[in-house]
Amino acid sequence: MTGMATDSRVQRDGVVLGVLSLAAFMASLDVFIVNVAFDDIGRDFDGPGLSQLSWILNAYTIIYAALLVPAGRLADRYGRKGSFLLGLAIFVAASAACAASSGIWMLVAFRAVQAVGAAILTPASLGLVVAAAAPHLRARSVRIWAATGALAAALGPAVGGVLVEISWRWVFIVNIPIGVAALIAAAVVVPRSRDETVTKMPDVLGAVLLAVAIGALTLALVEGSDWGWTDARIVAAWATTVVALIGFIARSGRHPSPIIDPILIRVRAFSFANLTAVLFSIPFAASLLANILWMQQIWGYSAVRTGFAVVPGPLMVPLFTVVGHKLASRIPVGVIVALGCALMACSSLLISLQVGQEPSYVTDLLPSLLIGGAGIGLALPTILSSATSDLPPSQTATGSAVVNMSRQIGTALGVSLLVAVLGTPRGFGEAHPAFQHAWWALAAVAVLAALVAPAMSPARVRTD
Repeated sequence: MTGMATDSRVQRDGVVLGVLSLAAFMASLDVFIVNVAFDDIGRDFDGPGLSQLSWILNAYTIIYAALLVPAGRLADRYGRKGSFLLGLAIFVAASAACAASSGIWMLVAFRAVQAVGAAILTPASLGLVVAAAAPHLRARSVRIWAATGALAAALGPAVGGVLVEISWRWVFIVNIPIGVAALIAAAVVVPRSRDETVTKMPDVLGAVLLAVAIGALTLALVEGSDWGWTDARIVAAWATTVVALIGFIARSGRHPSPIIDPILIRVRAFSFANLTAVLFSIPFAASLLANILWMQQIWGYSAVRTGFAVVPGPLMVPLFTVVGHKLASRIPVGVIVALGCALMACSSLLISLQVGQEPSYVTDLLPSLLIGGAGIGLALPTILSSATSDLPPSQTATGSAVVNMSRQIGTALGVSLLVAVLGTPRGFGEAHPAFQHAWWALAAVAVLAALVAPAMSPARVRTD
């Protein structure tokens, strides 16, 4: 009877893990799936420029980044299942609104609402995974949950390309049946959970100040080339960035439950892991978008061809994740991350030197994608798995949320940097040097990440 009860518990836990991972997969997929839809969205909305289209990505990543930590704290305090269901419901409703949008800024607004839902459901789902799993299976369950993010990155462009062949609106419509099914399943099978030790309200104003700082910085980078770098609006955006950032730092020092606890920042490995995460995510996000824009706008690839052309890079990620895991027993994790970032820099430099006006995917683009994918496989999982190693167990969940926040900040900055460097080139004669400059800039950031990464090696490394 005991064996039957154990088998039943394992099966139930597996169903719970599957439901929660599915929802987290959807939230991650929406960061990557939209890239290949840019051209079709632009044509449908009478040709907005890249600087406007980039807000479809940036609105999502900025809001997602700013709300991850406070949403996780609220879920711990008031109940993770209720938070998860609320976040998933918001995400599904916003997806339907995105699909029905009649203009670029309406779409951007509903993408921001979508990000609110994603920010609520993501930490709640992780908390539910940890609470539902048997203690000896907890680490395994968390790894499976986290792997859905890498799977979303691998499948996002390909799935997006197939859906865009029908209509770009299907990029959002596909979330509705999956989300509704996940809602029903979660309501039935996911057990309730909350952290009784969490009694303080998180610093919501601090989260708002962080979002304003990131948003103003993104605005300045994205619109600077179009509006003029000395335009009053750009100057105001820079000033807003500085004031909001100072306000955020001041709030973090005084609030009893800050978004980023100053105590965490004083942990050297954790601080450098977050800095590395930001720097790594800049070329990670921007390179994907740059490659897609090149294939669609210069080589004339369709959305579905572009999506499948991107796939070989992400397919290298799980292979080199295993390589990185094996290397971690012999060399410091910071060195592994540095090697991954160096490979990403080589990838950007190689593509900048190889690509020409005539499509030559196998010789010009594929080698760069494979090298970049190998670099991501070494760097990203290592950052995520080791960043919190030097934190006390009570701070691990918050530390993980902060690292994911840093990744989203880097993503927004990467897209903004790409848009700022590319500008609005006309014809191959202007586009080629603009893309080259963008790839060089991304390579430079990847080199900087490689130089910073060794300092993130923790004093102790968890074996789970």
